[in-house]
Amino acid sequence: MIRLRSIELNLPHAAAARDFFLNIWGLADAGITGVTSYLRGSGAFPYLVSLTEAESPSVCSTTFVVDDADMVRIREGAAAEGLIIQDTISKDPGGGTGVLVQLPEGEVFRFLVGATEIAPIEGRDLPVKLTHVVMNSADAEATATVTEKALGFKVSDRTRGMVFVRCSPSHHSVAFARQGFASLNHIAFEMQDIDAVMRGIGRMRDHGATPAWGPGRHGPGDNVYAYYISPFGAVIEYSTAVEIVPEDYKVGAPEDWTWPPNRIDQWGMSDKDFEGLGKAERIFKYLPLLRS
Repeated sequence: MIRLRSIELNLPHAAAARDFFLNIWGLADAGITGVTSYLRGSGAFPYLVSLTEAESPSVCSTTFVVDDADMVRIREGAAAEGLIIQDTISKDPGGGTGVLVQLPEGEVFRFLVGATEIAPIEGRDLPVKLTHVVMNSADAEATATVTEKALGFKVSDRTRGMVFVRCSPSHHSVAFARQGFASLNHIAFEMQDIDAVMRGIGRMRDHGATPAWGPGRHGPGDNVYAYYISPFGAVIEYSTAVEIVPEDYKVGAPEDWTWPPNRIDQWGMSDKDFEGLGKAERIFKYLPLLRS
């Protein structure tokens, strides 16, 4: 089974972003190596986010852990689709070896085998893990199709705004937003339960931050959410818990996910900062691989 593990970001003022994640958002310290900081959740993954000091913001990779059979299939599928593939040895906590695969719009997925896990830690308000990463796309349908053909992922649902894709029984681990350009849309952190989401909202409020969207409950995935525009620009989300779907889950169409007027989720209780989110969702572009 393929599991979403972490996202690797490059950005200016990485130390300030680290402080935000540790002291406000709720992640735990997983160490610093050179100019890269690592932040973990309460689960068994050695880290969820890495922050590397750089002149401009970018997404280096989104990392998944896989088994040997998955790795063989991914290598073969990516090669058959003509994608750029690079072998890699992870120097991040957890180690592992594998491949970097670049999708047609520049998104880089890193797949690792042999990556180690660590003991979970206590902390009811710590995010447990990453639940999904959403990417803006010039052609979300084409990108989702490539993930199916090359990587063995499966489309779960389509809405007017997104194509939701899964690599495990979780309804989606990635999604592609129909935005007309390629960049990071947002990073979602899974909290232990709804109370943990609400306590996170309260903690952010204590520091003068209000949600850019939420709290609410999505349609596809059925997860509770609260989105924020982080001080370093990226959109981040508290969430719990994305729906677990069967292998024969029927792929939803946009007409299956409509809301009454003036509502944008199941609850219909919160506003959305469309302008602020729209600007933030353009900040983190993808750092491309070079075809060898």
